[in-house]
Amino acid sequence: MLSRAQKRLQREYEEMTKSYGEMFQVRIKDDSMMLWEVSFIGAQGTVFAGEPFTLQFKFDSNYPIESPEVIFLGRYPEHEHVYSNGYICLSILYDEWSPSMRVSSVVLSIQSMLSSATHKSRPKNDAQFSSYANGRSPKSFNWIFEDEKC
Repeated sequence: MLSRAQKRLQREYEEMTKSYGEMFQVRIKDDSMMLWEVSFIGAQGTVFAGEPFTLQFKFDSNYPIESPEVIFLGRYPEHEHVYSNGYICLSILYDEWSPSMRVSSVVLSIQSMLSSATHKSRPKNDAQFSSYANGRSPKSFNWIFEDEKC
């Protein structure tokens, strides 16, 4: 029997493949549906145009009450809100999460964040944070969001 989280994820998966199949590719990585990879290409006319990216979504049994853990895998965009370990500083992944949000809305928000960049750069504390965060969940940190900086 599927849990409430699994039922919700199954509905979201069906919606995403139907409505966003041209925009991104969704892969379920385990039988429980609790680990996803979502791939997309950087939007034309942006500093990330044509670049491929993959997000990993880890869900727990409290989804959608609690946000998923979302990180970039493989090739990380050089963006002032993306650390070189793939962690993303974006308020909707933490403090501003709402159960009404969906995987598709998170992906679209991250695509929008990347599309609004005017240049490529890492966060100022990237090296220090990335080494400190090694092996820890991004959700275990107390992120501070102020003036569009992390």
